[in-house]
Amino acid sequence: MAGKPLSRSLKLIADMHFAALKALSEAKGGQLRKSDLLAEIENRVELDEWARTTYETTGQVRWRSLFAFASVGLVKGGYVTKSRGVWTITEEGRAAVAGLFDGVAFIAEVHRRYANWKAAQTQSLHQTPVDATAMQDVEDQLEAPDERMARTLKSAHDALAAELIETIKQCDAAFFEKLVVALLLKMGYGGSRQEAGRAVGRSGDNGIDGIINEDRLGLDAIYLQAKRWEGSVGEGEIRDFKGALDAKGAHKGVFITTGRFTNSAIEAASKSRSYRIVLIDGARLADLMIEHDLGVAVTATYQLKRIDSDFFSED
Repeated sequence: MAGKPLSRSLKLIADMHFAALKALSEAKGGQLRKSDLLAEIENRVELDEWARTTYETTGQVRWRSLFAFASVGLVKGGYVTKSRGVWTITEEGRAAVAGLFDGVAFIAEVHRRYANWKAAQTQSLHQTPVDATAMQDVEDQLEAPDERMARTLKSAHDALAAELIETIKQCDAAFFEKLVVALLLKMGYGGSRQEAGRAVGRSGDNGIDGIINEDRLGLDAIYLQAKRWEGSVGEGEIRDFKGALDAKGAHKGVFITTGRFTNSAIEAASKSRSYRIVLIDGARLADLMIEHDLGVAVTATYQLKRIDSDFFSED
């Protein structure tokens, strides 16, 4: 709809488009090599931590990936031309940055021109006319593959995490105690020795459900408490765990639950002076299991490829 603010990604794209066109309009002959243009964008646009994030799936920096993908609209929209690694601004590009720059209107116009070019290429004579105010459609069209893949992966991750917790809740307490020991071992605690960890719940060991020996002699150990609960773990349970650690003369404890921790429980754990207690709730438990491939399996692997600019560069 008209006047609707741009999303974070589209706002960044609009700012980078403006910076690129402005830099080209001020450059000698209206031309810059790609590397110089990217440097100009980095100098002219306020790139926050989010914009500088590297995608785990591709290793590409977000702002560079977004610009590379969305720059197609600048070319097909008639604002710039590209040849042998050199970008040249057109008269339409100069006109776009000659006056006050309206990011919302500009992004909509870029999308309209790109959509018309695409329709002409595919000879889609019956294509519905593009609504320049349909910003959600613009968002979908200009979303970079990296961005789309990251969003899809997060959605899949969240769904898997929720399924993991529900599956764990169906298991018995003894299995859950073994699970948390296996997780700590997977994370590297206890070294590579599988015998470094053991579940000890239900053995009358004063409320301790598992132990990870960080050295072969057991001189340094991590004591575990595991609660397969639906609700929240409160301050009382943390207090009991502290008592169990005191009885063992322990310095390190990890309390893991499939539920959540109350604010008072979190505060109680943070006030421990003689030992360190780490709290892991259901959400973090699922994340750690997925990260360390515990209880999950890879079903498919996809590759996202990009243009190798070095191959086409004549620098």
